[in-house]
Amino acid sequence: MSKTVFITGASSGIGEACAYKFAESGHNLIISGRNKENLQRVRAKVEQLYRDKKANLNVKVLIFDVRDHSACSQAVKELYDSNIEWQKNVDVLINNAGGALGLEPEYEGDIQDWETMIDANIKGLLYMTRLIVPKMIERGQGDIINIGSVAGDAAYAGGAVYCATKSAVKILSDGLRIDLAHTPLRVVNLKPGLVQTNFSNVRFHGDKERAEKVYQGIKPLKAEDIADVALYAVNAPKHVQIAEVLILATHQASGSVIFRD
Repeated sequence: MSKTVFITGASSGIGEACAYKFAESGHNLIISGRNKENLQRVRAKVEQLYRDKKANLNVKVLIFDVRDHSACSQAVKELYDSNIEWQKNVDVLINNAGGALGLEPEYEGDIQDWETMIDANIKGLLYMTRLIVPKMIERGQGDIINIGSVAGDAAYAGGAVYCATKSAVKILSDGLRIDLAHTPLRVVNLKPGLVQTNFSNVRFHGDKERAEKVYQGIKPLKAEDIADVALYAVNAPKHVQIAEVLILATHQASGSVIFRD
């Protein structure tokens, strides 16, 4: 059965991989982010790869920043005011938008980096949850997938604020699961380790050489690996809730223990 899957931060990385994975399974997509050009590229690729095979596949692009509550509200209102039924009924919300910035000691951290991480990783997730989940409750169905991180399990040098935001994702996921225990809705917290995406390039503000060193000497995860787990969680039998999954590369033991050749 085709579902409507709303993915934030779908213009690259794990969000983009989730778009392809769910489209391949015949699900309709609402993909959002700040980069219009990248989102249009993702939509075009989805349609090229899957629309002929999945006749009823639809893709809606929404351009907004999850850090902006009014922009989130306007985007969701556009869906709910639509006469297009599949857009109004979100079955899966993937809270993926966010990321890390900087790797300085906490006492030397950039205030703007902190605010960006807190606003995107925590407040953006909360905004989208507040806007989408009540409608899921009304309909009696829905899956919420929050993209957390192994970084949420323990701090590492230079990453305290990012780790704190991902720890918040875990607690918010647990709290939402408790609050929804009387409903059929399911809450999933996916906690990836080292995934080779644009993550490190963003973290180091475009320093590609420094970003590439993060993945040297180890075969890291791919964004598609995380998308596979997200799809598995959604496809689990209705009585099964995949509450939390830690996903690491084979030679990674924790957020700070990595064996490199």
